[in-house]
Formats: sequence, C-alpha cells, structure tokens
Amino acid sequence: MNAQLSFLRRALAVTLAATLSLGSLAVSAQTLQKVKSAGELRIGVAPGDPWYFHDPATDQWTGLGVLLGQQVAKEMGVKMTPVETTWGNSVAALQSGQIDAMFVLDATDERRKALAFPANPLLWYAQGVLTRDNLVAKNWSDLDKPEIRIGVALGTATDRDLTVRLPHAKIERFTNTDETVAAFMSGRVDAIGFYHPALVIAYSKIRKGKVQVPQPVVALPTSVGIRRESDTAFRDQLDTIIGKLYKSGQTQALYAQYLKTKNIDPATVPGVMKETLGQ
Repeated sequence: MNAQLSFLRRALAVTLAATLSLGSLAVSAQTLQKVKSAGELRIGVAPGDPWYFHDPATDQWTGLGVLLGQQVAKEMGVKMTPVETTWGNSVAALQSGQIDAMFVLDATDERRKALAFPANPLLWYAQGVLTRDNLVAKNWSDLDKPEIRIGVALGTATDRDLTVRLPHAKIERFTNTDETVAAFMSGRVDAIGFYHPALVIAYSKIRKGKVQVPQPVVALPTSVGIRRESDTAFRDQLDTIIGKLYKSGQTQALYAQYLKTKNIDPATVPGVMKETLGQ
C-alpha cells in the first residue's frame, strides 16, 4: 500500500512539473506565433531623433527605427504598430509583452541578462564631432590641441571617451545636449562631440558647421531588443531579415530617406554602415 502511494505521489509530481513547464512555455514564448496571429508587429517608440520622432503636426511617429520596423513587419507579412514607451522602460515593456521589439537598442552586457538580441547588427554609429566650418578633423589628433574647445554633455559616454582620447584639448562640459548645442551656436566651443546620427540631427536644426567622423573610427553596433524565450523562431527570423536589409544596403537607404525629410543631403553626412564610416 505504501509502495503504491509512493508511486502515485511520484507520478503526480512528474505530471504537475510537466504541466507547469508547458504552461510556462505558453506564457513566455511563441512571440512569432503571436505576431502572426495578431497580424501586427508592435515596436516600442520613444523620443530620440533620428531613431524616433513624433510629428506634432500629424500626430505620427517616424524616424529610422520606425522605417526599419515597417520593413521588418512587411517581410514578416504583418503590419507595424508603434507603441509609445521610454528608453528606460523598454526592457520592462518587452519582458511584460507590451511590445514585441525595440529597434536601435544597444545589446549591452547588462541588457543581455534580461533580453535577447539577434546576432546581426541593425546598424552602426560612431563617435563624431560637429565642428566649425574651417576646422578639419580628419584624425582625432587634429582636435587634440590646447587651443581647441570641445563641448560635451556631462557624464555621457562621449564625455568619458573624449576626456581620454583628447588629453590636450579643452573639454567643456554642459548639463545636457541642448546646452551643448547652444554653446556651439554661440561660438563658445569650436566643436561638440556626440555619436554622429545625433550630430546630424543637431546640424539639421542649426545649419551650422560640419559633421565629421575622425580616424581611427570609434564605431559601435546597435541592435533590436526582444523578449528572452526558449523558442528562438522570432529571434532567428528577425536576425535573417535585418541581416538582409543591412547587406543589401536597404538600411542605409532608409536612413537616407529619413534624412531627406530633414532637408539633409545624405551624401554630405556619414552613413550608418561600418564599412563607410570615416570615409
């Protein structure tokens, strides 16, 4: 009798464990199946031009992240739906299933603990400078001089990088990006440092100076954040699509398309492909 009871308990425990495991998979996985069933790919959008820009005139979201999201959704045979979030909340939004993907999200070591990312990079951006017209910055050494004043936003990655990279230049630190750009407009600094797509947008607003990516190029890849799950079908398909878009030149073409809406000639500014940065 005791042996039979023990056997029944073990059988019940195995059945319960299997049920919980299947239930967990049903809840935490199958993003691709959900996207296909709903007929939509929900991407997170947050203020950050040129990746995401909310046009108050039309109440529509645009930007390179939106254009890439639309193209990926088209390849998957669904529509793209923008869901407003913040950069700080994007990880939680992905984990809770509020959004399916967040484009232009860097795959940092910390984020990899919480999210999954495709293997192929989405695009690349580089440490750059917006300089006064007559200041040539072909190499970082061109800027590493005591008489050169360079503005940065205090505490940013650019602040840390240029402090080390340009020990002889005069680094001027400002509270935020807007103050840094204002200092450049007023002539308080000779150049400002940010990652180059942000500099291109700054230039589109002030129409002053020249965006340059000095050698050696300090380029970083960015990616698409998605929910971690045991089923890798969504990640694998996403990886294939963004790899195809990048290698075919379509990612760069979409970037150029967006820059034209800002009245910028794409041929005059650095692109978002590693192979062309710094050329």
